[in-house]
Amino acid sequence: MSALTFSVILLWLAVLALAVMLWALSRQVGVLFERVAPMGALVTDSGPAIGSLSPMFELSGIQSERVEIGTPNALPTLVFFLSPTCPVCKKLLPILKALQRAESRTVRIVLASDGEAATHLKFVREHQLEDFPYVLSQELGMTYRVSRLPYGVMLDRRGTVVAKGLVNSREQLDSLLNAHDMGQHSIQHYLGGDRELAASSSSAA
Repeated sequence: MSALTFSVILLWLAVLALAVMLWALSRQVGVLFERVAPMGALVTDSGPAIGSLSPMFELSGIQSERVEIGTPNALPTLVFFLSPTCPVCKKLLPILKALQRAESRTVRIVLASDGEAATHLKFVREHQLEDFPYVLSQELGMTYRVSRLPYGVMLDRRGTVVAKGLVNSREQLDSLLNAHDMGQHSIQHYLGGDRELAASSSSAA
């Protein structure tokens, strides 16, 4: 065997070894992604069930605007429950405003709370929330069984509840929109569905 032939064989062995290592690395990256998969909004079982039509509300906003929730609408609606005394809600306000600017043609964001109108009007002025429909309705919160804040409910154009849950971060807020776009109840449901599909495929094989 010549030195050239021996070198070529070694080179091919090295290429095969690198290919195996790359495949193993890609597998580990997939496992790592599954372990640190994005955490969606914390879904609760109370209130209107996901997949059911929302009760309809015709409300007057604190800026005298008319606000309909649960009725057929040209855009999907994100109802975001908040409070002027909720620090996490205040942390998410810049994200909501950025989302409003970027997605105003694809989603309608309605802010909802209850309490004294004067307190909320001051809150609106302080945080420059004039561009949002803002309603005060204890009945709305009770209907959706909102017990902790901040809380989001995503409705499609027909008024169907497609996603909901506690929202403590930008990631969880985005998960409500992503769940609507993907036709999944939640990010957890989407990831769990993938695992169930893989398991059923393995058992069938």
